Amino acid sequence: MSDGALSGLLVVAIEQAVAAPLCTVRLADAGARVIKIERAEGETARHYDAAVKGSSAYFAWLNRGKQSAVLDLKSPADQALLRRMLARADVLVQNLAPGALDRMGLTAQVLQAEFPRLIVASIQGYGSDTAYAPMRAYDMLVQAESGLCAVTGTPETPSKVGVSAADIATGMNAHAAILEALIARSRSGRGQIIEIAMFDGMADWMAVPLLHYEHAGRETGRYGLSHASIYPYRPFRCSDGAVIIAVQTNAEWQKLCLSVLHRPDLLQRAEFASNSARVANRAAVDAELEPFFAAQSTAAAIARLDAAAIAWGRYTEVRDLGAHPALRRVDVLLEDGAQISLPRPAGRDASFAPGAVPALGAQTAQIKAEFAP
Repeated sequence: MSDGALSGLLVVAIEQAVAAPLCTVRLADAGARVIKIERAEGETARHYDAAVKGSSAYFAWLNRGKQSAVLDLKSPADQALLRRMLARADVLVQNLAPGALDRMGLTAQVLQAEFPRLIVASIQGYGSDTAYAPMRAYDMLVQAESGLCAVTGTPETPSKVGVSAADIATGMNAHAAILEALIARSRSGRGQIIEIAMFDGMADWMAVPLLHYEHAGRETGRYGLSHASIYPYRPFRCSDGAVIIAVQTNAEWQKLCLSVLHRPDLLQRAEFASNSARVANRAAVDAELEPFFAAQSTAAAIARLDAAAIAWGRYTEVRDLGAHPALRRVDVLLEDGAQISLPRPAGRDASFAPGAVPALGAQTAQIKAEFAP
């Protein structure tokens, strides 16, 4: 994609797995040239599985539109090549192990001195000024350390989020920080060194449970598919399936009682008078709502909810997502030229046409020639 908002931008990516590749695929989607530096065996995510016509699902998802160069960054010659690339680059994104860049002689001080316009986004597990700085960090470990698993799952079983939430949040945070740094550079002419910690992203997501605990002494429980602090916001079993309803305000509660349940008497009950009261009296709310929905078909329940302007949704299995009426797709070419379809990234319209997923080292010779001394 050469005509996007970031066309002409050069990004060097020393990346692997999910967090950094998600950041740089967003840059590539916007037209940036992303040179992905890989080891001779390829980066980690190339080998997670072979589910997508022989390619890894993770790699196919996160590496479209990039170029791949195989370099040995322990080699002085390839380290010198990297420096020549950085001299022309706008952005460096890296998620190597803590200290790896420093061991190459590319400390923050060196990067700022040698490449003053370069924006460096370093993705790591924990803040460099914390005791956890040297820790190796993976998605589930960070979910667990941040408390996210403590508020996810059922009362009996804490769970991780079923996708790589810590990695995805980190990649999106890095993408946003880079765009801010580009705007700042357009004014100052200088780049920035940006630290993006996975734990920071998850701790930010945990702000509401933390505030509830520190200011109200209330621990957020695990409620499965029910909301921890808004009620009723949960699935209700119908005669032929289930529907999830979301009642967030007293006005919506009034609509539910009057127009869906036809139960004005519920509005007179003190234990239902506010959201906080309904959260504290979940069992009493359920005792009134569950029999009503159990006697309805999902179609009849949805019709009543729609008529009352009450938000609802369905529980979708992964097997159903591919045919979901709201799913928009984009075609992507794999390393061998095979075509697959991916969910279209948010914010892209039907004209979006991303580049192909690169074969390992496909542009190595070209890049070595281009950045020769």
